[in-house]
Formats: sequence, structure tokens, C-alpha cells
Amino acid sequence: MSDKGTVDKLKGKAEEIAGTVTGDDKKKAEGLMNQAIGKVKETASDVKEAIEDGVEKIKEKIDRD
Repeated sequence: MSDKGTVDKLKGKAEEIAGTVTGDDKKKAEGLMNQAIGKVKETASDVKEAIEDGVEKIKEKIDRD
């Protein structure tokens, strides 16, 4: 997850705008879905980083004791 969902969010926003401008509700819905997917990826990446940091802190504590 190197982009943390940024690509999906940007693609989704572009699709949403295109759907709004053209009146294409399907394209607009796809854009909203892609934005949601991007947000989920971003959140998952943040959770993964927090867990990795927590594990690292536990390892450091164990090594000191």
C-alpha cells in the first residue's frame, strides 16, 4: 500500500466530477466507490503502521529487560 489509497481517491474524485458534469449517475457512483476504497486503503495503512510501531516498542522493551 505504498500510495495509501491516494490514487483511488483521486481517480474516484475525477469520476465523480465527470459523472456529475455529464449527468452519468453510474460514473458518479463509481467515483464515490473508488473514493471510499481509497479511504479504506488509507485507514488500513495507518492501522498497519500503528501496529508495526507498537510491535517495535514491545521488542525494544523486551530487549532492555
